[in-house]
Amino acid sequence: SMQCFPGLVLALSSLLGALALLQLSLHLRVPSRYGKHEERLCRPRGRLPARCAWFLQELPSFLVPALLLALRSPPRLEPLGCRLLCCLFCWHYFYRTFIYPFFTRGRPFPLQLLFFGMLFCIYNGFLQGYYLIYCAEYPNDWCTDIRFTSGLFLFLLGMGINIHSDLLLRQLRKPGEVIYKIPQGGLFTYVSGANYFGEIVEWFGFAIATWSLPAFAFAFFTLCCIGPRAYHHHRYYLKTFTDYPKSRKALIPFVF
Repeated sequence: SMQCFPGLVLALSSLLGALALLQLSLHLRVPSRYGKHEERLCRPRGRLPARCAWFLQELPSFLVPALLLALRSPPRLEPLGCRLLCCLFCWHYFYRTFIYPFFTRGRPFPLQLLFFGMLFCIYNGFLQGYYLIYCAEYPNDWCTDIRFTSGLFLFLLGMGINIHSDLLLRQLRKPGEVIYKIPQGGLFTYVSGANYFGEIVEWFGFAIATWSLPAFAFAFFTLCCIGPRAYHHHRYYLKTFTDYPKSRKALIPFVF
């Protein structure tokens, strides 16, 4: 049976933080080349349909923690706070794996980016699952702790913003369309990256609820990975659409 190695958790969390800084340095000025930022002259080879790609990429983040939980003997059923936290992580990735891909209308996805995305999901799925299932120690009343309740509120708020924003983006396109339009409604009234803002809020909420180094490292990685993408989306909209609302910020309402 697997056991907890705190040194492994520290090492993997530190590496995740370093990867976050690497992502930030790579994509602060140049966005990842997929979707609206793909090179126009790039040949469309080595790609998968968006639905298939998103399913394959997100699947490990759901399967790896589920497998770790299944392998634990005896099963980790207590305390309730620990069980709920593990469920929150798997709940997000159940949506991202089994629901979101079948509604997305994105462009074909580069295989190279899919490969690195899957590697990350295996890595992070293992880190978060391993910590919560084998290492985390919470008091029996953790569910009433201010960190858990406030973190849970932010997680649910962020997930709601993320799902609602994805819905608004999907409604911009008719089936078969790949053109880009100005997002309207919801938090898009204030920011260009409403879906990204929701996901960042979600994972910082998760980090507060778990109060753990692995979760804070993941929240920081999320910020460094999709924060710059929201900024590049904002610049793209401003450059492409002359009637783009000038009052909108890139990521954080009324600030940035």
